Amino acid sequence: MQIDVKLMTPRAPRLLPSAPITDPRLRLKAIGLMALATICFALLDATAKYLVTVKAVPVMEITWLRFVGHIVFSAVVLWPFAFKPSLRSAKPVMQVLRSLIMIVTTGFNFISLRYLQLDQTVTIFFLAPLLVALLAGPLLHEWVGWHRMVAILAGFLGVLLVMHPGFGTLHWAMLISLVATFGYALYNLSTRYLAAYDPPEVTQTYTPLAGAIVLMPFALAAWVPPQDITVWLLLASLGFWGGLGHWLLILAHRIAPASALAPYIYLGLIWMSFAGFVVFGQVPTAWTLSGAAIVILSGLYLFARERKVLGAKVVGPASDIATQ
Repeated sequence: MQIDVKLMTPRAPRLLPSAPITDPRLRLKAIGLMALATICFALLDATAKYLVTVKAVPVMEITWLRFVGHIVFSAVVLWPFAFKPSLRSAKPVMQVLRSLIMIVTTGFNFISLRYLQLDQTVTIFFLAPLLVALLAGPLLHEWVGWHRMVAILAGFLGVLLVMHPGFGTLHWAMLISLVATFGYALYNLSTRYLAAYDPPEVTQTYTPLAGAIVLMPFALAAWVPPQDITVWLLLASLGFWGGLGHWLLILAHRIAPASALAPYIYLGLIWMSFAGFVVFGQVPTAWTLSGAAIVILSGLYLFARERKVLGAKVVGPASDIATQ
């Protein structure tokens, strides 16, 4: 799967935030929204892991119902009050491609959750911002300097500690999680590109709709009837947590730049570790904690470099990675 580099040029018109980013109250509100979004995503992954490991629900069924539930959540909560659904995109091909990337990423993530601890998968996913910085060069012509390249290489070293290959404990699911992380980086880059052309309601409409349509025949073929009402409720909650989390992210990036909000994605390690311990009795290993520390420090250094380069410039969600 490739993204057309010719389409992804940095010359697109950029959307500025609807409110000044210098207002500390708005910045604090955006950080709060970001924190709530990470909680939603932790609940989404914990629920998916519980369904696939404890209740033996097929991954394809879980993935499909995650997108179906997202549509239901949008129809009940978002469409009447927040926005009207729309498929009128200035870049429909890119919207479809972005949705396909999200489908593959979600499916691979759920597969890895079946075999790995929650703190392991989230740590590997923390590599995504570093991959975005690395891929921004060939895809957006925004090449990184040597400072950021060092941070990216350090982040890869941290993920290697989590995976610790060569010690006889490398699980193939870690490679699946790594592929999902790569897909998520492409998803973020395509989201960033589309933010300059389409309003959030268009992107928010395409993603779950494409997932529900594309996955429906595969999910029905692998369908296993839920055992009881509890499983039904858990399956229904997948779309709620996913839809709410993505909408909170959109709201946060409307009032604060991505470079200011990005470090708070690391709150996910706290929520994931807590959920893994409470629900599954899993305790983070020394390998995971060491790797997570390196990845997080690398990401924070990368974000600090971006904010230094950006300086006092006012930028929107479409320009969260600065050139250097």
